[in-house]
Amino acid sequence: MFDIYTIIFLALAVFIFVRLRSVLGQRTGNERPPYDPYTRDQVKPVPGRDKVVALPGRNNDASPQSAETDAPAGDRLGGIVPADSAAAAGLMEIAKREPGFDAAEFVGGAKAAYEMIVGAFAEGDRRTLKNLLAKDVFDGFATAIADRENRGETMESRFVSIDKAEITGAELKDRSAQVTVRFVSQLVSVTRDKEGKPIDGNPEAVTEVIDVWTFARELGTRDPNWKLVATETS
Repeated sequence: MFDIYTIIFLALAVFIFVRLRSVLGQRTGNERPPYDPYTRDQVKPVPGRDKVVALPGRNNDASPQSAETDAPAGDRLGGIVPADSAAAAGLMEIAKREPGFDAAEFVGGAKAAYEMIVGAFAEGDRRTLKNLLAKDVFDGFATAIADRENRGETMESRFVSIDKAEITGAELKDRSAQVTVRFVSQLVSVTRDKEGKPIDGNPEAVTEVIDVWTFARELGTRDPNWKLVATETS
């Protein structure tokens, strides 16, 4: 029988899951993105709570035979990319090897992860995204956060919307799957100095940000999570 504390924790778990899966607003403008790991001190950024956004493709114990009971690989691409594109060929290979992979669900999870990572970097939350980032990416993000803190600066980022999230590339090398997603977002972002004066961005302006992020995962492993392995900002 459930006691009141069990019910409360279940309710909290459902709330957190819904928040992680939600995707906030849109953006407009032409400023610097929520963060740019390649400017200023030539370093990257990253955070990490004990939460993990598990992108699709997590049937880790599924054997090739079990795929016969799932939807055909082609059906799980869902018209997300042009059928004759290199990205479609890569996604097809991933779907054949990973019975639980679904391209549309992957894009939804990638959007949730994108918003989490950008927000956690702005907050300087190193714990939140540690499980979402490859080690070298995390190290770069953490260095950027530390440099910002040493200068006494603070950063604020607020999504207005994510206008577009499209898969632009996919490939499978041995068991390593990589999927690249291009995000077009509308963001309000500002960095303030130790006195609280804006030194970068504008707290009143909405800026269009274009990011190209690559997520990777070792197929057939117990870890169901895709991790961010590369970032590029237009």
